[in-house]
Formats: sequence, C-alpha cells, structure tokens
Amino acid sequence: MPKYYIWTIGCQMNKAESERLGGYLEQNGYQVAARAEEAELIVLNSCVVRQSAENRAIGRLNALKSVKRLNPGLTLAVTGCLVNSEIKRLRERFPHVDHFFKPGEYPPWLTPIASHPVIPQHPLPATFVPIIQGCNNLCAYCIVPYRRGREKSRPVREVVSEVRELTHRGAREVILLGQNVDSYGHDLVGKPDLALLLGELNAIDGLERIRFLTNHPKDMSSKLIDAVASLDKVCEEISLPVQSGSSAILKAMRRGYTVERYRELATEIRRKIPGVALSTDVIVGFPSETEAQFRETYDLLLRLRFDKVHVAAYSPRPGTLASRELVDSVPLAEKKERLHQIEKLQEMVAAEINAGLRDKTVKILVEGRNKGKWQGRTRTGKLVFFGGSDDYLGQLLRVRINRVSPWALQGNLETGSPD
Repeated sequence: MPKYYIWTIGCQMNKAESERLGGYLEQNGYQVAARAEEAELIVLNSCVVRQSAENRAIGRLNALKSVKRLNPGLTLAVTGCLVNSEIKRLRERFPHVDHFFKPGEYPPWLTPIASHPVIPQHPLPATFVPIIQGCNNLCAYCIVPYRRGREKSRPVREVVSEVRELTHRGAREVILLGQNVDSYGHDLVGKPDLALLLGELNAIDGLERIRFLTNHPKDMSSKLIDAVASLDKVCEEISLPVQSGSSAILKAMRRGYTVERYRELATEIRRKIPGVALSTDVIVGFPSETEAQFRETYDLLLRLRFDKVHVAAYSPRPGTLASRELVDSVPLAEKKERLHQIEKLQEMVAAEINAGLRDKTVKILVEGRNKGKWQGRTRTGKLVFFGGSDDYLGQLLRVRINRVSPWALQGNLETGSPD
C-alpha cells in the first residue's frame, strides 16, 4: 500500500484541509507515513499570508529536491495559498513538482471518490469544520482573497450533517472556520447566518463545545453575540482582529471600521457574555504608521486587556493593494522594536489575567499529550497541562490549577474528575 506525507503550514483552514486531504488519500488506497522520506506521495500545503510563512514553504519545497533525486518515483504536489492562477510560472520555478492544485481542492490526478466533502474517519476531540471559503473584504495588506476567491458558504444542512457524523465518530468539539466567518450564509438561499447555524449545531447530541473563527469587526452582528451568550455549547471565546489602534491606519488598511466602533463592539461582547476571553490580531509597521499611531495601538491593547494578541510586522505581499499603491516606509528595525513592545505588553497582561486562575478549578477537554503531559483547553481557550498515566483523550475533566504563566496553566486532576 503506497504511503503519503502531508506537510502543513499556516492557518487553521490549512490544517482542516490537510486533515480532509489525508482522509481522501486513505480512501484512495494510501496510508500515512511517519516521515517524508518514507512516502511515495508528498503534499506540501503552503501559506503566503506573511513573508516568513512563504519563505518556510519555499525552503521546504527546495529541500525536497534531494528527496526527489533519491526517489525518482516520488510524486510531489503543492497546494495552499502559494498556488495561484499562474500555474505555468510555478512549474517553471519548481520543475521538480509534479502537481499543483488550489487550496480546498482534492488531487486532480486521483479518481474522485465522492461528491460530498471527505471527513476524517477518526477525528480529533476538537476538530476543524470549514463552513465558508474565500473572502469579499479586500483588506489592503491581504493576499487571501486573491488566492481563495470570493466567499462561498456551505449549506446549513451539509454542515449540520457533517458535524453530526464527526460527533458520531468521536469528536467532542468543533471549530467552525472561515476567512470571514461572520459572512456565513449571505450567499445561500434564504440567507441563513452564523447565529442560525450555531443554534442548529447546539442541538446535536454528544457534541460538547462549539467555537468559530475568524471574525471581522465590520461584519460581526449583535444577533451573533446574543447567540453566543444564550447557547450553552458555544464557548465564551471570541477572536476579533483589530489590526491597528489608529483609525487612520485602519482606513489605509481598508478594514471598514473605526477604533471607536471596535471599542463599542468589544464592550458589547463583554457586557453580554460574562467571563468571555477576547483575542485579537495586530499588524505593526503598516505603511505610513507613525510612532504616535503605533502608540494608539499600544494604548488600545493596554486598555482592552486581551487574553491573547497575535502580532506581526507588516511585510508587503505582491499582488495586494498595499504592495501596489503604498510605500513600505517603516524601517525594519522600527517594525521589530514595535513588535517587541507589543509582545512584552501582552506577556504582562496575559500573566495578570492567568494569575487569577491560580488555585481555581477549571474544566477542560483533553486534546492530546505533549512532552509527557496531557493537555486540553478550557471553554475560554486557556491551554492547561496535567500529569497522568491513564488514557484521558477526548474526556472532559476538572483540573485544579497550581502554576500559571502568560501562555499556559498547569494543575492536578481532581479526584472523581470525569464528567
């Protein structure tokens, strides 16, 4: 039986698509290989959202030249956001690659095995479920709409059926995915929305938890916030990327909202969903960002005190509006300094937030083992580690926290913990 190996970098959507691609290959007679060198088929699932991700993908792709030389019968394929409409140029640049196919698609050289999406035979306890592909928001810095296309939602009935089957196969939690999950349903007959879908999924027996991402502040509705507040299986965790604390920079980014509107939205979320964990994304060093505008971002993060902040230094992506029309004017050294300041601030804020959980008991879904310890997450997305020799995978357990850090919690399993 031939073996396959999938190398994945990038967002949760890439991870979800790799998981489904693996299931597709297994239904086509392949079995997974532990290492790339053992495989007859290698698929590289790429990301180009940031220059560092693209560099890693290209570096990995170039490193596979030697593997291909040692094994001429090896099939090498590339998918993900590196694959654009200019396949001919990609073939010229990477002649050792046998196939390129677009993100979310299946290998075109294999015989189709089903008209419906393939789902994992043995899903993880917390598994990803894509519900909408593409993005209609043309943010100035983002390449995703050019690689994944316009928004296309999956029908409610299809998503519900898939989640019900995943739950039957062992999943306890689903994470609904979309480049802009708040736009879900606008392109479907009857225009169902994410709030409606959450209600349908909340009724599935055996499903314990529901999360969703990524949100766009321009498109998040009060109806959705109310649904999170009222549905018992929807977790109190919301990712709400702000990108900048300066309204002028947000306008240059073409984000479609002001800082004042963002603050109002965050306030509404915290008022309606007690104990909610808010996370955000920030880009520093966007073209023309002044020190005063960066300070606005810093002050916003200090004031709103997010549980998590994902920060990146701006890098121009060829093909985006920013790369065509804006000058990358902030020096690299200044970008790195601003990024460092945000990281230090968030380390302090997260440490203070997590310190409040010391000596508290939290309920986690166990997702796997890491360096000899079990790990899982609370409903608010806090990563928790605990020891134990039994098999706890997929169980909901109560853990008493005795050590905290900005990034994770550690504790002991409470006696009689399984629910």
